[in-house]
This record gives sequence, structure tokens and C-alpha cells, in this order.
Amino acid sequence: MNLLLDTQLYLWFLADSRHLTAARRKAIEHAAIVYVSAVSIWEATIKISLGRLKADPQALITGVEPSGFLELPLRMTHAAPLAHLPFHHRDPFDRLLICQAMSESLQFLTTDRTLAPYSNLVHII
Repeated sequence: MNLLLDTQLYLWFLADSRHLTAARRKAIEHAAIVYVSAVSIWEATIKISLGRLKADPQALITGVEPSGFLELPLRMTHAAPLAHLPFHHRDPFDRLLICQAMSESLQFLTTDRTLAPYSNLVHII
């Protein structure tokens, strides 16, 4: 199984947060390939600039490879499906991440239950 991590899960993984439960860590570690999207870095850096997140933007980027993850760039083919994506959820970053997961046939690992109606690719953990 190949995964795309939600931004929060990636941040928790990097910080070795207590919120990254054993079940969450196991799901990540047992995936064949784990992706971190450029969208997540974009979202995090905006939150940093607004004072809603304390993190080093460069560390978020450099943390991908040592974690064993791969970068997933944002492509035009990822953004286009937004035109037809229902508004179950209004957060533009989560909506882009969902479109990426659907476009790439990746399981989207998240803790956000409001994203479940989008696709059977959304895995709430």
C-alpha cells in the first residue's frame, strides 16, 4: 500500500509527537511508499508565517528524505479535479491533498473524519 500523509501526521512524525500513536506509526511504517506533498509544506509555511505553527520551514523539507518518505509535487493534473470535488470540507489544502491521492491512487492517511466522504482512498486513523 502506498500512502500520502496528511500535513498533521507528517508534522507529528517529524516531532515524534505523542499524538502519533502506535497504530498511526505502524500504518506509516508498513506502507510500501509514503509520500509527503508539496501542498503540506505550503500549508505548514503559511501557518508558520501566521504564527499558528512553530517550526522551521527548511526542516520540514529536509525531514522528508531521512524519514524514508518521498516528495509528491503538485501537478496540474492534481489541481484540475478540484472543479468537481464536492464541498464536504472547505480547507483548500485538504482538498488538494485529496485530489492528489485520488489522481495518484494513494491511500490518504489522516485523522480528519470530515474527509471520509470524499473517497474510499481516505483512511482515517
